[in-house]
Amino acid sequence: MISSTFPPQSSDYILSFQFSSWYPKFRHVSIKSTVIRPLLQDFVDYMNADGVFIPEGSEDVPATSTLSDDENGDESDDEGEEESRKFAFPELNEKIRECIREYGAVFPKLNFSSPKDASWILPASSPLKCTSPSDVYLLLKSSDFITHDLSSDTVFEGCDSKSSHYELELVLRKWYPVDRSRELRCFVRNNTLIGFCQRDTNYYDFLNNTDTALKSLKLSRTSGAQVSDRYGSIIQTVHVFDILLTRDLSRAHVVDFNPYSPRTDTLLFTYEELLDLIKDRTETSTQSPELRVIDSRSHPAANSNAPANQHNMVPFEALSLSSGRDIEEFADLWEKEINESMQP
Repeated sequence: MISSTFPPQSSDYILSFQFSSWYPKFRHVSIKSTVIRPLLQDFVDYMNADGVFIPEGSEDVPATSTLSDDENGDESDDEGEEESRKFAFPELNEKIRECIREYGAVFPKLNFSSPKDASWILPASSPLKCTSPSDVYLLLKSSDFITHDLSSDTVFEGCDSKSSHYELELVLRKWYPVDRSRELRCFVRNNTLIGFCQRDTNYYDFLNNTDTALKSLKLSRTSGAQVSDRYGSIIQTVHVFDILLTRDLSRAHVVDFNPYSPRTDTLLFTYEELLDLIKDRTETSTQSPELRVIDSRSHPAANSNAPANQHNMVPFEALSLSSGRDIEEFADLWEKEINESMQP
């Protein structure tokens, strides 16, 4: 009888979900990817450095600041300031270029996290599409999400013990347009698929079609069984995985694995509801996992027209000031805030 919401959160359990741990077993049913590891401490220092800039040599133009200089500025303002540290990764640049030549274009991630919150920084017509090392660095430096992977303190937060074997890795995956409506998140306990739901929280009419739902249910159950067979060691019997259905819903690609832990978003479920599902399944011998989708445009979880991860697209102060105010009131407050910041 399962009574705990989460499995034991050991460092070994968490590490089993970093990309390099699961990808070799699933590369034939996943997106083509290249893992570059370990990354040097200089790369970690670069990622932790203030500001968004690209390392020297990652593009055919000098990696200088895009801020305009004040021609009449007082040179004394710069006196005493330390010169900004320069970063250059020629070997890493070449590995990135090799992947781009092989795949055509790539999208990056680190051990666990991808810079989806920074997708707005590249053309909207091809989000996360990187065709040069500078694109890769720009995405990573602009992301808040990937900071989770930079330190073992955050990676193993909540664990009983911290592993001394954590190494930062850069993952370059073959880029192609992804239809977010066909992405599903699946929840597994005791190697049993107990529930799954759409990842993109927008309303899609076709997902509410009975035939589509039945196809998705059948395919997700099949994918869950295949995952359990190939990934069925003791510490991975409880996990979360993401799949991308093909257009005809006949097959699926494994996109990612995640720990069954508070850090993983359950989307249309709660962990308490998932616990109830596995309890009911044990007590009643129910065989079918539960499918949840956004069933109407007025669904409480449905996205508004606001872009995803908008917090990372504008200054934090702007978001704070805009809360609960109309556009005219916000404009007045924002102008006042700027004027005050310019005072000596």
